[in-house]
This record gives sequence, structure tokens and C-alpha cells, in this order.
Amino acid sequence: MTIRDLIPWGRGNSQTPAVNPFLDLHREVNRLFDEAFRGFNMPTSFGSLSSFATWPSLEVSETDRDIKITAEVPGLDEKDIEVLLQDGVLALRGEKRAETEDKDRQFSERFYGRFERRIPLGVEIDEDRVNAHFKNGLLTVTLPKSERAQSKAKRIAINGRS
Repeated sequence: MTIRDLIPWGRGNSQTPAVNPFLDLHREVNRLFDEAFRGFNMPTSFGSLSSFATWPSLEVSETDRDIKITAEVPGLDEKDIEVLLQDGVLALRGEKRAETEDKDRQFSERFYGRFERRIPLGVEIDEDRVNAHFKNGLLTVTLPKSERAQSKAKRIAINGRS
């Protein structure tokens, strides 16, 4: 065995090294627990819970003027979700309820229950202009940056030679 065999992205798969080592560690620990519980004939119950730790899935984009966060929340209505902004952290929380009683369900890989995602923003937001929009299972929150936060950004020129 060579050192190259120990590197996960060097074994012929197309994975690249993790951008965030803590997130990579979190996923690896979840995978290990999923595999351990699979041996006890618990194929989906624990796996669903571990994947739910990052639900709803998010997409974040940032421009000079604002931050836009889109969350996929299929099967929910806007009344099922609460959006809070406090101390520079956006919180999305709510609850997904089952449509049927547990006694009617024979097998399910779907998750029901409470969720919360907290997203640190890192810039000053104009709280009076924050906007949330919900359509077709997508929640989009637009967070305009304050004038002061917009003026703090400074473009730095890159020189070709030192």
C-alpha cells in the first residue's frame, strides 16, 4: 500500500479535497454511523435522521448589494416555516407534518418533524428591506447589505509582476 492509496481523492474517483474540513468530517461521521446501524437491520431510520441534519438544502449567493438564500422545502407551505434574523444570523425553522397516521404507514424514507437551519451572514444587513418569497417549495430570502457594509468592500488590483 502506498501513501497515495490512503488519500480518498487519489483512488481513481473524482472527489476533490474538501473545501471545509469540518463539514467533510461531519459527513464522514454520519456515513460511519449509517454503516454501523445498517448492520442492525436499521437501513433507513438512522440514515434519514443523519441526512436531515442539513435539511433543508440551501443555495447561497452574494453580490455587492445583497445576499440571497434559497431553501428547498418541498411539501411545506409558507405557514409551516418561520424566518428570523437576529445578531447577524438568519434562522429558518419549522415543522414538516405527516399526512397519514403511523399505523397506516408500512415503510417510509421520508422525514417528518421539526427542523432549524442557522446561517451566519458575516455582514451588516439592512433589516428593514429584508424580503422572503415562497413559491413551489422554494423559500427565497433576500438580505440587502447596509450602505456601510457595501462601502467596506474594496477592490484590490492585482499586479502582474512583483
